[in-house]
Amino acid sequence: MASRRRVGEFELIARYFAPLARSFAGAGGLESDNAFLPADARHDIAVKTDTIVSGVHFLGDEAPRRVAAKALRVCLSDLAAGGAAPLAYQLSLALPHGWQERWVAAFARGLSADQRRYGIVLCGGDTVVTPGPLTVTITAFGTVPRGRGLGRAGARAGDELWASGTIGDGALGLLAARGRLKGLGAGDRTALEARYRLPRPRIALGRCLIGVAHAAADVSDGLLADAGHIAAASRLAVHIERDRLPLSAAARRALSLDPALWANVLGGGDDYELVIAVPPRRRAALLAVARLAGVRVTPIGRFERGAGVWLTADGKATKVPRAGYVHF
Repeated sequence: MASRRRVGEFELIARYFAPLARSFAGAGGLESDNAFLPADARHDIAVKTDTIVSGVHFLGDEAPRRVAAKALRVCLSDLAAGGAAPLAYQLSLALPHGWQERWVAAFARGLSADQRRYGIVLCGGDTVVTPGPLTVTITAFGTVPRGRGLGRAGARAGDELWASGTIGDGALGLLAARGRLKGLGAGDRTALEARYRLPRPRIALGRCLIGVAHAAADVSDGLLADAGHIAAASRLAVHIERDRLPLSAAARRALSLDPALWANVLGGGDDYELVIAVPPRRRAALLAVARLAGVRVTPIGRFERGAGVWLTADGKATKVPRAGYVHF
């Protein structure tokens, strides 16, 4: 008897949880990372929850300050994709048996440093002990102009697909941290590993995208997956030109040593950059706000009528490798 295929994350959400949010417009059908709640006549509150688990989302021997930073920053990256300015966050901390106070003290110092860096403050949460691995859940709140928060839906046929920063460093950094980038210089391995361990949420850029972009998402599951999420939510196809991807010098050298790593660059995730749908007439505005934010942006494709993710390499259509990280 054939085994029944287990549903994936997005199928699970669509089947069981999206119906529970149907009566609340701000949930966006659970097709975007943020929910938007009315706050006052001028503002909405963007809300995002993320969970990271030891051994799954960060290495088990990670320093507590870096665990704190990653937990907060992955949520802030989603707020950036929504165009939101950070406001406050809640923390749920599940500590494993045998936890030590000095670990918690260092974790709190890591949160404190990022609170100052990103202008956000703790406003509540919960702390428990678990028989399982260390688990950190953050719910972050941000503010956006009323009715103008960005989501995955909203891209239009003809929009250009842009990416911030460089793509692929996070996935390659995980390989570096696990000692799997043989032949790459120590400096390059360190640079890539740092990108995996400490995301850089594009808050300054995200806040400037309102009125410029039609849709946005952060690259957490992988470039192909997250650009594909925008396309699916917008009922469009997305065409990506691999040769236009912005790559760091370290990533280029890694790819020159092992071209098979393109699958990791395209589908590995953990970049926490933004992919942005922008109409051609607003290209100059995007470049202007990116300069103000001090962030490089690069056009890497386009949205068209149709469905799916389409990849071009060396001027030819090519098979799409694994689309991205899957939780199930």
